[in-house]
Formats: sequence, structure tokens, C-alpha cells
Amino acid sequence: MTRYRGLTWDHPRGRRPLEQTAAEWRERGVDVVWDAQPLEGFEAHPIEDLAARYDLVVLDHPHLGDAVAAGALQPVGHLLGSEAFVGPSVASYTLGGELWALPLDAATQVSARTASRVPVAPRTWGEVASLAEDGGVALSLAGPHALLSLFSAAAALGHPPVDEPGAPWLDDAGLNGALDLLARVHRAALPGYAELNPIAMLERVADRADPLSYVPLIYGYVTFSRGPDPVTFGDAPRASADSPPGSTIGGTGVAVSARTVIDDDLATYLRWLVSDQTQRRVIPVRSGQPASSAAWRDPLVDAAASGFYSATLDTIEHATVRPRAAGYPAAQQRASAAVRDALDGRITTQALRERLRTETLASVERTRS
Repeated sequence: MTRYRGLTWDHPRGRRPLEQTAAEWRERGVDVVWDAQPLEGFEAHPIEDLAARYDLVVLDHPHLGDAVAAGALQPVGHLLGSEAFVGPSVASYTLGGELWALPLDAATQVSARTASRVPVAPRTWGEVASLAEDGGVALSLAGPHALLSLFSAAAALGHPPVDEPGAPWLDDAGLNGALDLLARVHRAALPGYAELNPIAMLERVADRADPLSYVPLIYGYVTFSRGPDPVTFGDAPRASADSPPGSTIGGTGVAVSARTVIDDDLATYLRWLVSDQTQRRVIPVRSGQPASSAAWRDPLVDAAASGFYSATLDTIEHATVRPRAAGYPAAQQRASAAVRDALDGRITTQALRERLRTETLASVERTRS
């Protein structure tokens, strides 16, 4: 029996469904051993390095440009059946006409709140700013999330990020408008949360002794919707009451190293992971967050998650895809630091525009190299 090594991310949502089903598949003749890396590694570690050591890699779509340029992955579109997936899940893993990862988990930036203190979530960015003035609000800005929040705010204004090598990620109207929306909230936001990743921020929202009670844009984690102190998730803010929410999709797909032979047994296992039946009846009960439309629209799955899926479905269906040029993940980190500088008043909007343009061009140079 061939042994395959897989790498996922170290959170119950990313780890438990894979680890807990591995034993079942070992009995069927498919031996997959899953390791896990921290969230920060998942967001930043080069996929080409991981693909040299692992057969299967659970990844986020911004890494595709680097991985494809390095020849680290192999196309997996032939493994996908007739299943439908929420939002731009499939599109986010499609590059150069090929599908490079199977949608395993779907997530996007949504709002999170303590329902006892914020009974009704703000619908618009104007309402978010008003709530921030009353206290209890903070933005998710650590790591890449400042830039992703800028992208989402721009998308709400009708100016989503551009996934085209050489083109500015945001046009001037999107950048100016989005920065204004975020800055208005940030000026009144609670201090002390800027260094926290989304998981740590959601832990604070769930902690009734912590003053944080609302985050307008943060990646949704179904695991926080359960338990004695659940977090209540809802749609991301809109520019106006009648416009769509603005959000930047995340989630994960499972990719296959270019050096790995996909035999019939491995193909069967991978198809099983993303099948509607697995996504509806296996992934959710093992702390996972499915990607299939069938699972997100399943009343039983939704009820078990305290309405997490129905409350955020509109947001993920309108979510946008990040740039995926080679070099983008590293550029994303540097650009996010520039967004934090702008929100804190250390640089001007024009300086931010120039720094974002610099990072765009850095991605293009990496793509050509």
C-alpha cells in the first residue's frame, strides 16, 4: 500500500476532518498521513517548498502563481465531478485554464459579533462607523488582513481587486474610497487588537469579559458558532443598504504535488473529499467547514452551525478573488504593512498608492523570472 503525505493547517477546521477520516481510508487501502502547520505558515510558506516534501498540500489560492510558475503542482480538473461550490471557490483555484486544487473548505471575510451586546449587525459601512464610535469595534489587520480588508471595502464600493499581472490591484476610486471607510472605523476602534490573527480575534469576541463585540471583516470560522459562548456571524458590510456585501474569499483547496502519481485509489480518495455527500455529512460533523453549495444550503448543516451558513451565504456568493501572480504572497504581506501605516497616519494615501504599485510590479517581475 502506497503511503501519501499530506499537509494541512493546524486548526480543528483544517485538521480534524482529514485526520479522523484517514484511518477509515487506510482500511480501504489508501494510506494518507496528515501533518499540520500553523496558520501563519499556511498564509506565507512557499508552496513549492511544501510540494517538494508532501504529496498533498492544502493551500489558499494566492499561492497558485508561485506554485504554477515553479512547476510544483499538477492539474486536478479531471478529478472534479458535477458538484457545485459556493462563490468563486472553483474560479479561485483556476489559473491558465487549469484547475490546480479541489475546493475543500470555503470561507470569506464576514462580520462577527457578540449578539448580547450587538443584537443586530450593522448592514452598511456607515452603520459600522457609528457603532465604532460607541465602542467595542476593531478591524482585523494582522498579517495580510489589512490589505484584504482594503480589498473587501473596495469591492463593496464596486471596485474589486484586479487579478491581472501588471495592472494596479485597486483603481484610484477603489483605493481612496476603501481607505476612507476603514480609516473612519479605525480611528474609533478599540486599541490592542492589531497584532491578533483572525482566530485570536474571534476568541476575544467569544470571551464575554473582553470588550471586543464586533469585527466588520474577518474570516468566518464555523467552529466559533458553537459552544456555550458562540460568536454570531453575518454578512460583510455594504456600501449602501441595497448594494451587495464586499468580501475577499479565502478557504482552502487540496492540491497534488507534481511529483506524485495519482493512481486510481488516490483519485477515489480525492473525489470523495469534495463529493456532496462527504461535504454535507462528514466534513461538518468533524469540525470542518465545507465548500460545496449542497452543504452550505443544507438545513441540517446550517442548524448544527447555529445558522452560520445561511447568515453568510450572500457574502460568499458575492466574494472576490485575490491577485495570484507569482510573488503575490510576499507582496501581500508588505502591502498589508503599508495599509496599516496609512490607517495609523504614518503615510499618506498617495504614498500607499505608490507602495501598492511597487508590490504589483514586484509580482510581475517574479512572474516573468
